[in-house]
Parts: sequence; C-alpha cells; structure tokens
Amino acid sequence: MSEPLLEVRDLVVRHGATTAVDHVSFSLAPGETLALNGPSGCGKSSTALAVLQLRRPDGGQVRFEGRELTTLTERELRPLRPRLQPVFQDPYGSLSPRQRIRDAVAEPLRLRGRRPTPGQVAALLERVGLDPSYGDRRPRELSGGQCQRVGIARALAGEPRLLVLDEPVSALDPSVRAGVLNLLADLRDERGLGYLFICHDRDVVRHFADRVVELREGRVTSEWRPRRSAAAPR
Repeated sequence: MSEPLLEVRDLVVRHGATTAVDHVSFSLAPGETLALNGPSGCGKSSTALAVLQLRRPDGGQVRFEGRELTTLTERELRPLRPRLQPVFQDPYGSLSPRQRIRDAVAEPLRLRGRRPTPGQVAALLERVGLDPSYGDRRPRELSGGQCQRVGIARALAGEPRLLVLDEPVSALDPSVRAGVLNLLADLRDERGLGYLFICHDRDVVRHFADRVVELREGRVTSEWRPRRSAAAPR
C-alpha cells in the first residue's frame, strides 16, 4: 500500500481551558475524500486549521507526504504550503474586496516566485467554469458560487496534492451547491487530489465522501463508508 498523503495522530487543540480537539486520529490516501462530520462546535474546523498549521496544535502529529509538520518553523512550512491548500466556507471573506479576480488567482503563483501570464490565469478560471473575462471583476460583482469557484482556482494555482475544504458549499444557495461539488469531484478524479472535507450535512457527505469520521465534543465517535448507490445531482 502507498504511504498516506495525510496522517493525523492523537491531535489535540485547546482554546484556553476548553479542549476543542481531543486526541483525534485519521489518515487520508491520495485521491481520497475523507469527511469530518458532526454538529457545530464538535472540533471539525479546529482540526482543519491544525492540519493546515494555521493554528498550531497543542499535541499530536500531522504528517503530510511523510513529513511531520508540527515541528517545522514557519519558514520551513512556506515551501510546503502550496501543496496543502484551503478552501474556506465564506467565498467573499476569503477574497480581498479591492483586488480584481485575475490578481487574486495570480497571487499564489507570485508567492511561489513565478511571473504569472494572462494565459495561466485564464486557464485556471476556465477550469473552474468561469469565463476569463471575469478576471476584470471584483468579488462584489460575482455571486457566492462564482466567488467560491475563484477560491478553488486560487487553490489550484499552487498545484496542490491536498485540499482542506472547510464547509465549502454550506454558505451557497442550494441551487448552486451541486455545481460546485461536481466541479470538486471532477478535479479530484482528474488530478488525483486528496480532500479533507469538513461538513455538517450528512446528505452531502453521503454523496461526496469515500470515508466519514464522526466527531462529537472533539472526539472521534465512529468511522463509516457511505453507500455510493446514488451520485450527487449534476
């Protein structure tokens, strides 16, 4: 068997005197979607932030592509971050309101020391289902679903191996959720991406995930595999 893309062992995250994540463990293979499911406040998002090292854990291990992240300095993490990308819940909040879409998509390329061309940005926008002309717009001129597609394009610019999807469709109108989920499924299959999928909606999880880890009060209570008899609507 191949080495896991992501391995989390005995993860602990505390917020003051409260233990938000209590010795949580799981692993994720390349090309797999692992969902963290549970009610609000169960520790899903705290786990996601700790995996991304945007919130340093108080205990445990996070291994990405065989490398232990919790012992690395921010300088040592910097070259790894493009391969480990987030897509957040709020499609507007993750984009600067003053920045044009083309600059938002190009920014990860610039941070990697590259000089992005208009063709690269256009190709990324087209891949997420947006006309390249949207590059001239600002976030307020786009719908929530379109902004979330921009967020996905930004993540793809880093050529990631793992996307951490923190409630990526919960803020969207029900009529556009299926389109974003179908885009994510196509990208996963096309690029062999691993997904850590944070979601409270069991119906969405049942259609989208390969495995599900249930969290309650910061602890893993069960793990199960959805029956993939039905596909998400297209």
